[in-house]
Amino acid sequence: MPGKAPDAASLYEAAMNHMARYAATETGLARVLSRRIDRWGQKQVAEFGEDNADLPNLIRRAKAEIPGILARLKELGILNDDAFVASRAKRLTRAGKSRRATLAHLAAKGIASPDLSDDPQRELAAACAYLRRRRAGPFGDTPTEKILAAMARGGFSQSTARHAMSLERKEAEQLIKSLDSPPT
Repeated sequence: MPGKAPDAASLYEAAMNHMARYAATETGLARVLSRRIDRWGQKQVAEFGEDNADLPNLIRRAKAEIPGILARLKELGILNDDAFVASRAKRLTRAGKSRRATLAHLAAKGIASPDLSDDPQRELAAACAYLRRRRAGPFGDTPTEKILAAMARGGFSQSTARHAMSLERKEAEQLIKSLDSPPT
């Protein structure tokens, strides 16, 4: 069958290329490699028809290589879910995402139960970052009820949202700046 089936070496190279461009979790990288194998199989069917009875076995064998590749990347320190969680959680918090929104984002990336601290001060700072981005509260004049509803949809509790809305601009800026410091 023309078009060499993906093997461990080609999948490892694809994984390295992907990791060079994108941050990924173990689950996410496994999806990427699996889709690559599926696309190869679809291409084989499109070019040569479904008369090759060995195609499902080739696909199965290629997908069986994925756990070994992931283990090798983890061993080398290239694939690290804990580092991904720390980095992504910090970025999302600085962007004004609530803890709930961050947890939902990480769950979508394949992180089952991330270890995120439940720090009310950081949540308040994230709410202030959200308000600055939306030009509301101490940073603008968006109607209060409208912004409170948007913050609730974003995962902020009502008490956190109302507290952030009531802050002075200087105090809110200080809280946002505190997001750049490491969590305590």
